[in-house]
Amino acid sequence: MDAIGTGLLRPFLLLYGMLVLELSAPATGVAMTAGIVAGLGCMPAVGRWLDRGARSTVVAASMLVRVAGVVLLLAAPAGSVWMFGAAALFLGIGNQAWPAAHAALVATVSHGRERDTALAVGRALRNAGMGAGALLATAFLTGGALAMQVLAGATGLAYLIAAALAWSVKVRADPEAAVAEAQGPAPRMRTLLGANVIYVFCLNVPEIALPLILVTHLDASPMWSALVFVANTVLVVTLQVPVTMLMARYSRRAALVLAGAVIAASYLGFLAATLLGHGWGAPAVAAVSVVCTFGEILYAGSATALVTAVAPAHLLGRALSRFQMSTGFGLAVSPAVITVLAAHGPVALWGGLAAGTLAAAGAVAAEKDQAGRLIAGDMAAASAHRVPEASHARS
Repeated sequence: MDAIGTGLLRPFLLLYGMLVLELSAPATGVAMTAGIVAGLGCMPAVGRWLDRGARSTVVAASMLVRVAGVVLLLAAPAGSVWMFGAAALFLGIGNQAWPAAHAALVATVSHGRERDTALAVGRALRNAGMGAGALLATAFLTGGALAMQVLAGATGLAYLIAAALAWSVKVRADPEAAVAEAQGPAPRMRTLLGANVIYVFCLNVPEIALPLILVTHLDASPMWSALVFVANTVLVVTLQVPVTMLMARYSRRAALVLAGAVIAASYLGFLAATLLGHGWGAPAVAAVSVVCTFGEILYAGSATALVTAVAPAHLLGRALSRFQMSTGFGLAVSPAVITVLAAHGPVALWGGLAAGTLAAAGAVAAEKDQAGRLIAGDMAAASAHRVPEASHARS
């Protein structure tokens, strides 16, 4: 229900501001951007709330806050940029809080590789729901402003039902038990978070980079962009779970490094495809997009799973909130970065993205060795510290 609601409204929120509220395109865009940025700002509070043990309550709250956003949309009079901005703020808060809250809930009720599979199932269902919502919304667009208001109302109802379902689960973690069970040093996540900012660019490639290249550099029909987007959604929905289960034989960090290598290789494939020019260029881009989607599936199946695995239980909420902030930041800046690089040609775009992704994958791989040395050093120090105590006990 959450995904259907997001699919119904998210792609058409800009149109709602322009067609229903009669706002200018710049004002609508600025209000939406402000909502996304403000939504990221709420994540530290969400993380602390999760670390106090809340689980299903936070998931339900991420729905209800978006219900408030929809109510503001429906109540906003024409020309009210402030009410539209407030609606975008509430929608942004809910959209940013949901992934961390949902992952924390899943991590509480499942463990190990079962948890990885559960996260993959959630992602596959979410993509399917958003696709279904987008299809429903497309059917509403022909009805004008009134139809879009009905669409917004349906979105709010979907979020309300989702909140009730989440609330009925009534899952809560025990923060005191989590602290007691925490062992060893808390891992440093700066490298993982920084790499995630680069990795997440791949999520905007089908929506931004490929349409830009197909239309401006290859003069291809917009049909190719639609084909790539649909294929991406179908592949993620159908392959996310089996690929995640297949990769369970490898470490999560190794899977994340492999994801970076596959994504970078796809970027170089896009570069080669664009050099083919008209005729073969568009089909080649569509073919390479399958490789990029496979890299996205590897990334999505390993990144959040790695965070939930390495974060201490009593700090899981804050770890997931920081991870979501890095994801949101990457999604926010990637359109600007992609369009700036594209303005300098395909070599700058795809070469720059490939180099950045390979650097991120290398940093993730290198951190494994550093973490291993850190843990080994702590174990050695702890053993050395225990020797006198053992001798004293025997004496």
